Amino acid sequence: MQPDILELRDFYDRPLGSLVRRAISQRIRARWSRLPGATLIGVGYAVPFLGSFRNEAARIGALMPATQGATTWPASGGVRTALYEEEMLPLPDASVDNLLVVHCLEGSGNVRKLLRELWRVLKPEGSLIIVVPNRRGVWARMDTTPFGHGQPYSPRQLESALKDALFSPVDRIGALFMPPIDHVIVRRIGLAIDRIGARIWPVFAGVIIVEARKELASPIGTTAVARRLPRLVPLQGATRAGVEALDHKRSAPHPPYTVTR
Repeated sequence: MQPDILELRDFYDRPLGSLVRRAISQRIRARWSRLPGATLIGVGYAVPFLGSFRNEAARIGALMPATQGATTWPASGGVRTALYEEEMLPLPDASVDNLLVVHCLEGSGNVRKLLRELWRVLKPEGSLIIVVPNRRGVWARMDTTPFGHGQPYSPRQLESALKDALFSPVDRIGALFMPPIDHVIVRRIGLAIDRIGARIWPVFAGVIIVEARKELASPIGTTAVARRLPRLVPLQGATRAGVEALDHKRSAPHPPYTVTR
């Protein structure tokens, strides 16, 4: 079960949520340093991480699932958010340069169809970044934050799901190595802990961040060599007379066919 829109909004309004936003945004910026003239769409609840791209991307928007609810974003100017039904994104084929998926995959009722929809709307040269809770991380074990809800993933599980949906993972990093505690000490040194944790114990990240590219052709499987049987083996219990009668019937010439009109 995924948290609703009010829980997500309230979390990122708190000091711990602000720290989370900064830690994850740094990892996203490491992959997307600049997006001039690009179309950027956030899926799930990605609005805390879209603001820094507003002055770069030519077109930017946020899609939120109907099961979660939607909020108005940004606070000023035109509204750039919309609801979408599960497994159906309201976008044309190959229309998006960059997709940012946060608080989405772990709460989806059909992950494969959702990923195929993301594949459909992404341009052939586009880039996809997905953020999901790490199965080994502490954040997935505590339901006091949005990352403690839904289905967490291991790196292998996430990359396998992406490959099944015809995405090629190109990079994987972790974030949120600090404890999920809203304490003044954590807020002061949280980003430093995050940098140290990424070098020392990367498997225990709170979230997994994977960048992937769109594949345009499915892989061709290997062919199996058929094995030819030297002779037919009769079923157990078949009589010798029955087998001889079957062999005689097969060796008899076929009668001529008559075509009627």
